[in-house]
Amino acid sequence: MGLETVSTNAAFGGVQGVYRHASAATGTEMTFSVFVPDHAPGAKLPVVWYLSGLTCTHANVMEKGEFRRACAELGLIFVAPDTSPRGKDVPDDPDGAYDFGLGAGFYVDATQAPFAQHYRMWSYVMQELPELIGAEFPADLDRQSIMGHSMGGHGALTIGLTFPERFRAVSAFAPIVAPSQVPWGQKALGGYLGADQQAWRRHDAVALIEDGARIPALLVDQGGADNFLEKELRPDLLTAACTAAGIDLSLTVHPGYDHSYYFISTFMAKHLEWHAQRLNG
Repeated sequence: MGLETVSTNAAFGGVQGVYRHASAATGTEMTFSVFVPDHAPGAKLPVVWYLSGLTCTHANVMEKGEFRRACAELGLIFVAPDTSPRGKDVPDDPDGAYDFGLGAGFYVDATQAPFAQHYRMWSYVMQELPELIGAEFPADLDRQSIMGHSMGGHGALTIGLTFPERFRAVSAFAPIVAPSQVPWGQKALGGYLGADQQAWRRHDAVALIEDGARIPALLVDQGGADNFLEKELRPDLLTAACTAAGIDLSLTVHPGYDHSYYFISTFMAKHLEWHAQRLNG
C-alpha cells in the first residue's frame, strides 16, 4: 500500500501523525490522521473512527477537536480520514458549491458519472483504510467505534447501523439524520446515486431504522443555536425513528452552541468516554 508519513508530533505522551497513501478505492492519493497514545510494547488499542463534515479534511478535527488528552487518558487510537477524494482529475460540483463534490463525499460509493470513478468513500472508510490501519498501527480491530460531525455524523450513523457487529459504539455531533428529506442530502444522494430514492435508503439513518436496522444505543449532541438545525439536521426525525424502534437514543440539545468546532470540542471528551466504556467493556 505504500504508506508515507507526512508529519508526526508528540502530544500527551503519544504521537499525532499525518499519513498519505495511494488509494485503490478512490484511485487518488488519500491523506488521513492518526493519534496513537502511549502504550505498552506489543499492546493493541481500540480504535475510534471520526468522520468529518462538509468542506473539511483530516486537519479540522486534528487541529480543533481537542481529543488527544481524552484519548491518551482512555487509551484510544483516533483515526480521521478525509471527506472525499481530491486531485486535479477528481470532478467537483460544476457550480462550485460547497455541499457537493470536493470535500463533500457523503461517505457513499457513487454510481453516477462523472463521480463513480473516484467518489468511493464507503469502500475507502469501510474496507481499505481499516486494513491499512490494522497493518501499520497497534490497532485492535475487534474493538472499533465510530463517530462524526454533520455530514460525518450522517456517515457514522449509517455505517454504524449497517455494521452493528463491527462497531461497539456510535455517536454524532449535529448529524444529518435523514438526508433523503433535506436539501443537502437530496442534492448529494441524487448526484452520487441517481434519481431512484429507494437506493438512497441505505445511506439514510432514519430510513435504515425504519427498514429494520438496529443498534443498542446512540449518543447525539446538537447545538441549539445551530443555523442548520431546522432545515438540514432534523434531530426530531431521529428521535421519532429511535422511539418507534426501541433504540436507546441519548440526544441533548445545548442552548447557545452552534455548528462549529467550538461546540464539538466542548463535548468531545464526553463522547470519547462513552465510546471507551463500550470498547473496553
